[in-house]
Amino acid sequence: MIEPLMATEPSLRPGAVMLIALGAIVLIGLSKNKPNVREAWTLVAALSMFALVASMVPDVLAGTVHETNLGTFVAGIELTFRADGLGMIFALVSSGLYVLTAIYSIGYMRGHDEPFQTRFFAMLAASVGAALGVAFAGNIFVLLVCYEVLTLATYPLVAHDESHESRVSGYKYLAYALSGGLAVFGGMIAVFVLAGDITFTRGGIDALSTVAAEDPWTARLAFALLAGGFAVKAGVMPVHAWLPSAMVAPTPVSGLLHAVAVVKAGAFGVARTVIDVFGPETVAAIGMGVPLAILAGATIIISSLFALRQDNLKARLAYSTIAQLSYIVLGLALLSPMALTGALLHIPAHAFAKLTLFLCAGALYVQLGVKYISEMPGIARRMPVTMTAFALGSLSMAGIPILAGFVSKWHILLGGIEGGNLLVIAVLVSSGVLNVAYFWPIIYTAFFETPADHDAKPVLLGRFGGRADVDRAVITDGGTKDDADDNHDADDDDHDADHDADLDDMGTHDADHDEDEHADDHDDHHGHGELPPSTGWESSGGFGRETTLLMLAPLMATTTLMILFGTLPDHMVFFELIETIVAEAGEVRP
Repeated sequence: MIEPLMATEPSLRPGAVMLIALGAIVLIGLSKNKPNVREAWTLVAALSMFALVASMVPDVLAGTVHETNLGTFVAGIELTFRADGLGMIFALVSSGLYVLTAIYSIGYMRGHDEPFQTRFFAMLAASVGAALGVAFAGNIFVLLVCYEVLTLATYPLVAHDESHESRVSGYKYLAYALSGGLAVFGGMIAVFVLAGDITFTRGGIDALSTVAAEDPWTARLAFALLAGGFAVKAGVMPVHAWLPSAMVAPTPVSGLLHAVAVVKAGAFGVARTVIDVFGPETVAAIGMGVPLAILAGATIIISSLFALRQDNLKARLAYSTIAQLSYIVLGLALLSPMALTGALLHIPAHAFAKLTLFLCAGALYVQLGVKYISEMPGIARRMPVTMTAFALGSLSMAGIPILAGFVSKWHILLGGIEGGNLLVIAVLVSSGVLNVAYFWPIIYTAFFETPADHDAKPVLLGRFGGRADVDRAVITDGGTKDDADDNHDADDDDHDADHDADLDDMGTHDADHDEDEHADDHDDHHGHGELPPSTGWESSGGFGRETTLLMLAPLMATTTLMILFGTLPDHMVFFELIETIVAEAGEVRP
């Protein structure tokens, strides 16, 4: 184990980040009847949080950790927030992408005339504030508290429109997430009993490594509880089912869930467990890296196969997220320096690409009412910038060179080679093929097909990227045309929520009115008519005219970050932070 050489400096900045979020919640609530003021407070809060996080980066790179100590909670447990290297990775991603998500959300919520906008923006600020608390937590207890606050803050976002389905999805999310938190609590107790300390220590808590050698089974139980609890939000199978269900939420929330805060909090928790609680050497010594790697590898392959069968665009992206998060878990489980580097690089790499994809999906829905891949033939003619960004994000997810996903996956692949893990190499290669298989049909239909001449999707039913050699009565989920009509209607009944009712921000739904409006929305795709239009998509008429600038600018920004990360990774601050973290954590030789 290599002892960290970081100096600690008392500072209010790690704690102040969360105070900004708290202030934003109050100010947004007070501005309920003034939408422009409310949204201004949202942007001020987002920019302030990011600026405060960024201000600590130079010191962290120089070896100084900013620490806010709020005193002792109980004997042996301090209420401490520390801005160390690992926390800074998650904090930079969360706070930076919050700025873009906030801008995009204004365009989305206005463009789709969403209800309960005050609550939405308040809970958005609360969620990112809680995520930053997770990032800067100095020990397992503080992380757990912020982790549970994140769960509670995101529930109103998942159940945003208050329809029956959104409430059910919200309850499902709460049940999974709180159960995971309970497991983390059990793991924390076990670690405290074993080591007498739950403070994050680079390379692992010293006393825990000693005790683990004497009582490996108890140490294995503690590791399983911690990693398993965090794996719930990371979407590792078989505790992943909440994640596709949560797609009922508005698209900015989906981006928050899948790229910015929630799922990253789970993956980050696994990273803290491996690197700062047990340490790579102790994880290897108690033999927990292998089962964790098996779970991650299985999740990558199985969820990719599920993604192939989804016609709903957000559902396909949801299963893609489940697979991509397990790359982080797999890299952590391999324990080698190169694999750890790849795992941590995948936190920002996945965030940039996946947020791009969700922002594109939201733009398609707001502007055209498009929810299904089968509605997208030729759509790039109508929304060329959006679909170009989507194509680049898809290629990044597949690990194509010069894009962000390639950098992180390449390091994980080298980590597998470094450890002589041929099965890991096979999983990574197979997953790359599956990524292409479930993203290529979307790109192909958008750019190279027309409403009058297009294939059934996905390619499970036809040649790779080409025309299907099947009757058009066979549809995307492997059923028949009649099944498709029934399933599509059922899916619309489940997923379409009415947002056209005359509602106050904090008001309540009229159930009968909602039901009638819901039926109307299903019939006309929110006023957009038949999809895809039989006469083909009309051109947008020029750059920047396909959607509002409030939505277009953020997705172009995330696309740019994705390209920069893929072409100049060693010039991004993340790379330097990660090199230091991995060096301090020590290495496990194969």
